[in-house]
Amino acid sequence: MNITEIAVPGYERVARAEDPERGFTALIAVHDTTLGPALGGLRIWKYASVAEAQVDVLRLARGMTYKSAVARTGLGGGKAVIVGDARKDKSDALLSWMGRFIDSFAGRYITAEDVGTSVLDLDVIARETRHVAGRAREVGGSGDPSPWTALGTFVSMEAALLHQTGSAAFRGRKVAIQGMGHVGYWLARHLAEAGAQLLVADLDPARVERVVKEFAATAVPPDQILGAECDVLAPCALGAVLNDRTLPNLRCKVVCGAANNQLAEDRHGLLLKERGILYAPDYVVNAGGILNISVELAPGGYDSAQAEQKVRGIAQSLKGVLDRAQREGIPTARAADLEAQTLLAAARGKARAAS
Repeated sequence: MNITEIAVPGYERVARAEDPERGFTALIAVHDTTLGPALGGLRIWKYASVAEAQVDVLRLARGMTYKSAVARTGLGGGKAVIVGDARKDKSDALLSWMGRFIDSFAGRYITAEDVGTSVLDLDVIARETRHVAGRAREVGGSGDPSPWTALGTFVSMEAALLHQTGSAAFRGRKVAIQGMGHVGYWLARHLAEAGAQLLVADLDPARVERVVKEFAATAVPPDQILGAECDVLAPCALGAVLNDRTLPNLRCKVVCGAANNQLAEDRHGLLLKERGILYAPDYVVNAGGILNISVELAPGGYDSAQAEQKVRGIAQSLKGVLDRAQREGIPTARAADLEAQTLLAAARGKARAAS
């Protein structure tokens, strides 16, 4: 394994691992460990280039720092990516190799599942390193984080609707969900039970068919879901869906979804504000999974009741961000960043005073 250190201003450690003979390439970025070890999922994605993968891992690692700070998990932010097609390239050999790369960070980075990886994949990685979280309940982990991410998104929607309309009730409201994977499915379940009318889309017709059948949802073509007329738009697929092309077509009061990095650029948060659309910052909303894992890593081990209490607390965290944005007249995404930076600065100040 060839490991190359990459100097990136503002990041504690960024490294690239390569095995040319087997065609393996991966990157790990540790953004900030002020509040604790850097936790972040392992993503396997068919990037167009290693440079593109590096841009993604840096952006995601920074997002994890801010997510953990605002959610008050007691953890820092990091991320790992493997360059490849999860459907074709994933193997025990690749995952074991990745486990050794993760172990070289000596606990400074803790991995978990993400796009392209599963709880079962974590078991393979765990053969090579103990710095793995989110494994199956049967081996002492906290299991699949998707239901918790969905719950956090649901309570965030309630908080966002209350802030925007004065009512958190879903009955009679339309919610459009883009992406019906694990999180999207569980979110649809919560919303259906609360009386919402669901509009759903996914590139996989089978996923859509399941939700239509179980929750009486209405299927919408994937290329039309972002422009659907609704009360809440929930992006739950990949990022950068709020951009120059899609923003003019939005017909919603609130954007609140589980996808990471929904704003293509920071300025799109301002454009949403100018249009009167309330944007619930994604890394505040989708912190349920990391909060669940933080309980697993706490002394005494995992407790699902404690995890649920923490995840439901996301609504209060979001309220604080939305109130700050309103008070200071700034976009909600900017308010979330300021909240995270305030918490990190306070922690650094305490550390300096103690040293």
